[in-house]
Amino acid sequence: MTDLSPAASLWLAKTAGALAGSAISLAYLLPKGRREAALRFLASMSAGLVFGGTAGLAVAKRLGVDANLSPHELVLMGSALSSLSIWWAIGFAIRFGDRLIAGRPAESKPRREGCDEH
Repeated sequence: MTDLSPAASLWLAKTAGALAGSAISLAYLLPKGRREAALRFLASMSAGLVFGGTAGLAVAKRLGVDANLSPHELVLMGSALSSLSIWWAIGFAIRFGDRLIAGRPAESKPRREGCDEH
């Protein structure tokens, strides 16, 4: 069996991290349908593959453990983090946009005077 090149093994670590983050985000916040699940999966995988190395290095430096981790561990950690957090960031942006457009939270209902909510 042939050994993987260093570049190929880093891509494998990125892919594994992105898959792990995507799976966790899909399991934690269940999608409403197949289309939403596919879009969330693709967004998570893309974020994990694109931002994996940078996010892993940033987190490791922030925690002060960058000297103790291998490049593969940094990429794996960063890919999983990027993949997991992208959907939360998109959700926050959508809620923030709804508030700006509507002038109030999308889920709030106008209260009627004289009604007590118990």
